[in-house]
Amino acid sequence: MGTGAGTAWRGTVAVVALLGGMLTACAGASGPADDAAPAAGASATATSGATKEATAARSGGSVGARGSACELPVAFDIAAGWKAEAVDRPAGDSPAAEEATDALLRQGPVTAVCEIDAKPAGHIGFLRVWTGAPDAGDARTVLRAFVAAEGSVRKEQYRPFRAGGLEGVEVEYLRTGELLDEPKQERALAVGTSRGPVVLHLGGLDTEEHRQMLPAYELAKRTLRAT
Repeated sequence: MGTGAGTAWRGTVAVVALLGGMLTACAGASGPADDAAPAAGASATATSGATKEATAARSGGSVGARGSACELPVAFDIAAGWKAEAVDRPAGDSPAAEEATDALLRQGPVTAVCEIDAKPAGHIGFLRVWTGAPDAGDARTVLRAFVAAEGSVRKEQYRPFRAGGLEGVEVEYLRTGELLDEPKQERALAVGTSRGPVVLHLGGLDTEEHRQMLPAYELAKRTLRAT
């Protein structure tokens, strides 16, 4: 896509910035060990309940394959009502503007390439897809760097998973910040492919919105496969 997608992304970034969730490309310290305590409120019961709800999530199509809204190294189903759009740099930007855009789109070793908007389905948030170069590292290394670049995070909990012949790593964590009223729950996953690593990240306006959008995230994770 051209200027429209880039404008939409910059608008999204502006809104998220006001809420204290602006994307950042500044790397931070490494996260704690894999056996760190789970994020607040993310009890085994809540996680199990979210997974059961996700099982019933209706598919509204898929992205990733050639000809879809976002052509990616992986494909996965998106929940009914969610809208996928590729993230492209606007054409005709000056070198300075391009540099600023790259900074906004990059997080750690990966760059945002697709966002799936939950607003048409009645939620405030996105499932975003980020990709990196083949030499960026394995899934665990890439995901740790991605989370470190989030800024102020705590209570990270990492775990491996498998889906569609792919092996990856998933993380739940709390994001904090001066502009946030309270810590909010987020999660992400990373898989390695022959074309480089892919990260899927689910944020949300707050923890409540995040939990309401979990079925869409679980649907994507469960249907993940290489293209």
